Amino acid sequence: MPSDSTYDYIVVGAGSAGAVVASRLTESGAHRVLLLEAGTQGSNFFWSRLPVGVARMIDDPAVNWCYASEPDEGSGGRRIDVPRGKMLGGSSSINGMVYIRGQARDYDQWAQLGNRGWSYQDVLPVFKRMERYEGGSDEFRGREGLLRVNDTPRHKVPLLEKMIEAAARIGLPFNPDQNGETQEGIGMSQVTIARGRRQSTAYCYLDPARSRANLTIEQGAMAGSLILEGTRCVGVRYSVGGEKREARATRETIVSGGSINSPKLLELSGIGQAERLRALGIAPVHDLRGVGENLRDHYSPRVKFEIKGKNLTFNDNARGWRLVREAARYALFREGFLASTSVPIRLYFRTRVGLETPDATVSIAPFLYELVDGVRRVSKRRGITMNVNVLRSESTGSIHVKSADPAEPPAIRFNFLSTEHDRSGVLAAIRKGRELMAASPMSEVVGEEIAPGAHIQKDDDLLDWVRNNAETTYHPVGTCKMGSDTMAVVDAELRVHGIAGLRVADASIMPTLTSGNTNAPSIMIGEKCAEMVLATAAGKAVSRGEAVGAGR
Repeated sequence: MPSDSTYDYIVVGAGSAGAVVASRLTESGAHRVLLLEAGTQGSNFFWSRLPVGVARMIDDPAVNWCYASEPDEGSGGRRIDVPRGKMLGGSSSINGMVYIRGQARDYDQWAQLGNRGWSYQDVLPVFKRMERYEGGSDEFRGREGLLRVNDTPRHKVPLLEKMIEAAARIGLPFNPDQNGETQEGIGMSQVTIARGRRQSTAYCYLDPARSRANLTIEQGAMAGSLILEGTRCVGVRYSVGGEKREARATRETIVSGGSINSPKLLELSGIGQAERLRALGIAPVHDLRGVGENLRDHYSPRVKFEIKGKNLTFNDNARGWRLVREAARYALFREGFLASTSVPIRLYFRTRVGLETPDATVSIAPFLYELVDGVRRVSKRRGITMNVNVLRSESTGSIHVKSADPAEPPAIRFNFLSTEHDRSGVLAAIRKGRELMAASPMSEVVGEEIAPGAHIQKDDDLLDWVRNNAETTYHPVGTCKMGSDTMAVVDAELRVHGIAGLRVADASIMPTLTSGNTNAPSIMIGEKCAEMVLATAAGKAVSRGEAVGAGR
């Protein structure tokens, strides 16, 4: 084994948050940072660069952990696929590229739970600093950040204009900026796509930082455990190609493995529920009850409708000579089907009278897809696919290691549909999707309701269909939740309770789900973590009489 390496900071995981943390910590040149990533691909991986490549990567073990949940009642006894990015940029490199911050109330709730510094007014400047977006109001939107955000073109798919008109008829007006003052209404998806290229954190944050002498990136690095001396974290044990290695951090270690791998690493290191760890042969170091608990995700049935008429959906453009035409269009102009997100339009709405803000969403893919030999392909049949879900799911599950072997996937238990809030919400969302399809002018082009089928109308029957068919929207959060209660794992500074020199920065720290896709909030968490780490470093430097920001 090579001699130990020592750095100021070690970041475990180069995903949506971890890539941001490493980039920001190395900007000044004052701090030496080691970034560990289990995946081996970077931002130039072909299918990651190409927006439509998400269909190829969602089942590809070369760039995806390809996790699956444990069977439970909420999933009808099924295992549900849980794709997670395994490459530089993490899930920002394989996701659908939708950019949604969530609602102001999401972050205000975090603050109300005792997390000072996480209210909407606290995080808004962070969102603005990280993004580069030309639309909306300067009050809410950032103009000069590293992350390029754009609107999906509105007039390229005629069917979408029909949806916008139909939505207005059912009381949902067009909203030009669902990340602005209000989320409510129908709007074109804002996406991390620019000139036909995915804007992952690997591309926007890491690529500009790779030439920095103070940043070391090790890929193919599987973290095995944290190195703990008493109740202080001093580094990481990991392996590359089967070779065991260790690295030491003189200041801090930041775990950014995501909502699945972060609690897994803590438990492998002896941080978690003592009796659970002891039963697996893992020596408990610190009894922290909340590790792996509070798992939440958006549970989403796919509601499907046939569309009558040619050239209204992407099904006509993704096959044969039309696909060749789309490829040429992409090569020449970086636009069209190949340059698009799969869900270009979405509705946010309130499911009942009396709510202050939207509590459910319908995201619409203007095509049908099917599985052929395990590969997702656009169907020959013309249609649309609706992802429907409640925004702030209250059902909670868990993620826990099954053994002391780092190579063994953890047990993921979602416990979906375990609250009345979630059951009634998903029923209302399905019916809102049906209402949209029944409104003119959509009603003039809609054919058969393919799934669940117009014959399924009763609540119990619809819920039974959801249990047996729904998927997640790939937004797991909460398994190292932030707070001060007995089940919190990190404090408002993202420091692990009871362990010095250790923070967690990724979607696992979210106490509750945000109202929409979780990639933008994860990037924000990375930005905010780096800000807090640097503030701590500056404070220590001042206390020692050194120049602020002075490094090794």
